[in-house]
Amino acid sequence: MTNAVLQMTPEELKDMIETLIEQKLMEMFGNLDDGLELQERVYQRLLRQKQAVIAGERGQPFAEVVQQLNLG
Repeated sequence: MTNAVLQMTPEELKDMIETLIEQKLMEMFGNLDDGLELQERVYQRLLRQKQAVIAGERGQPFAEVVQQLNLG
């Protein structure tokens, strides 16, 4: 394991740590939303937003956001 970690890029190590933390938090707390019901008005709003994105009325392509934030 030590040799594998030493051979990782900083980004690979960061991704691995984030994944491990997320897994541990899910083990400890589970899905806090599990068993909860979505209110009908919230559900309808999410549907409208999804349809607007599909129709091109909302949202930005991921590639544009990456470029604007200088992440790429």
